[in-house]
Amino acid sequence: MFSGTAVTGLVRRGEEKLMNHSHVNESLPAEVEDWVKRGVDSRAEVVAVRRLQGGVSAIVQLVTLRIGEDVWEVVLRRFHDKEWLENEPDLARHEAASLQWAVRTGVRAPEILAYEESGQVGGMPLVLMTKLEGTVLLQPRSMERWLDGLAAALASIHAVDADGFPWTYRPYQRLEAFMTPDWSPYTAEWEAIIRIGRGPRPSVRECFLHRDYHPTNVLWVEDEVSGVVDWVNACRGPAGADVGHCRWNLAMLFGVAAADAFLAAYERHAGERFRYEPYFDVRALLDVQYGPPEVYPGWTALGMPGLTKKLMAERTNDLMLSILERARAAGLTG
Repeated sequence: MFSGTAVTGLVRRGEEKLMNHSHVNESLPAEVEDWVKRGVDSRAEVVAVRRLQGGVSAIVQLVTLRIGEDVWEVVLRRFHDKEWLENEPDLARHEAASLQWAVRTGVRAPEILAYEESGQVGGMPLVLMTKLEGTVLLQPRSMERWLDGLAAALASIHAVDADGFPWTYRPYQRLEAFMTPDWSPYTAEWEAIIRIGRGPRPSVRECFLHRDYHPTNVLWVEDEVSGVVDWVNACRGPAGADVGHCRWNLAMLFGVAAADAFLAAYERHAGERFRYEPYFDVRALLDVQYGPPEVYPGWTALGMPGLTKKLMAERTNDLMLSILERARAAGLTG
């Protein structure tokens, strides 16, 4: 299925950029290549394909095309994770709708060019979108400014009204049979966290959520956020779900102090629209606990050094204890 495919939304590149891509050229199945060309311009010629780093649940490729004398770049996502597709067979349609909603409301996100959800083209559901300018930045010159930029970009997403958006927030983990982590010495504290997570969800304002907001999905040009990518999980729900997920990522990358500084910056930017509820930090933490903490491959692929399993376990415990302290201060007994 195709949406609007105006070439004016594409990123134009010169010959020098094209040559820089040629040494890492991959190929696309012929039917996928034809589908991409139809989604951009019937005159287009695919001249280079490069795998983008960071993605682990889908094949994400930068496709360079020539249209007459111009060279353009688009991004192709091919969903190959069978378990994910079994649970969410509408992934391609979901991402397409998320991008349309985001762009229509002024959020800096890629524009959808085309999508195909049946898997009949090349054996996988497909999403084709414009390419945003910018790169992932994990080692900023100024941590304070970087965290403020992350917070401001997220607050702008949450300012968007999500009434009528058909996908809604739900936690990823079912906690009925959730086991206390056996890799941590803080058994009693984890049991308290789990009890809080099993408790009632606070009633808060709902807004447009990215649902996977973290530093490797945010692009920068110099010291300014240029856009946010990877919208396949966007939904309507509580802002705290995005804030908590980003705080977990920041705690793993840099420690709890960075996660706390991000929260303070977000509260400044969101103002009265946001009321912090430790419950959503708890759920964000439990949502990613599927065993002993691991190093997310995207962090190392995108240039973050020094991360180890031992450090991830230490930082997970540190974040858990910090959240538990906040929860108890808010009257959540656990």
